[in-house]
Amino acid sequence: MNQENNRFTLMLMAGIAAMLMLFITILLIFIFMQRKKLQYRLNLQALQNAQKNKLIEAAVRSEEIERHRIAEELHDEVGAILGSSSLHFYGINIDDCDEISKEMYQKGKSLLDEGIHKIRGISHNLHSSILQELGLKEAISHFCGKISHNSIIKIDLNLTDEHFTKASQKNISIYRIIQELIHNIIKHARANHIYIQSYKVNNNLVFTISHNGNGLTQLQFEELRFIKDGLGLKNIQNRMILLKAELQFLQFGDDYFIEIKIPVD
Repeated sequence: MNQENNRFTLMLMAGIAAMLMLFITILLIFIFMQRKKLQYRLNLQALQNAQKNKLIEAAVRSEEIERHRIAEELHDEVGAILGSSSLHFYGINIDDCDEISKEMYQKGKSLLDEGIHKIRGISHNLHSSILQELGLKEAISHFCGKISHNSIIKIDLNLTDEHFTKASQKNISIYRIIQELIHNIIKHARANHIYIQSYKVNNNLVFTISHNGNGLTQLQFEELRFIKDGLGLKNIQNRMILLKAELQFLQFGDDYFIEIKIPVD
């Protein structure tokens, strides 16, 4: 009787052990399959992000190429035509003209000179030759110097020398972001004082742009960059993705701040 009880107990324990082993096996297979699914999703997400970044990079590169093409055409074609027109204009003898004709001549000459000056300015803004030759700090300083006027808008700079190399694609993206942000501040915020500084902290290059105009909050920026007319903000966002950078809009009292944090390799 005891032997039969012992045999039954052993068989029961073996059955329980077999069921336990089967359960553990099924559990391990389930965990393995879940991990495989998770890894597949992560790989798919990484592939999608890589493809998205490549598309953004191609779009940004195409935009830069188009900027250079337009800049060269403005400088070489339109600039040359206006320059030639100016030479012909200055060759006109107005000594025998009446006062009204002389006044119209002076006005036309003034407008022509202003057009030549503006064409050159647009061409330089579109082309990144200054950036490539002198580096990011000098390019930003040159750009701000051209648009700053003490009676209209004052731009103060305090930029670090610890930027990327002159030929860096990152520098071009940073330069275009700064350009677009300053244009937006002048156009929409109506500020009369802008302060730009840059510095290195840990493994980040940080730019801050502060102004006394009517700026944006982070929530407003997130809303505006998705609207149809927000092309400039979309371009900023695309370049921020390529830089793997962070962009924040802040307000302290009456002043608005824009912070750009770019990781440095």
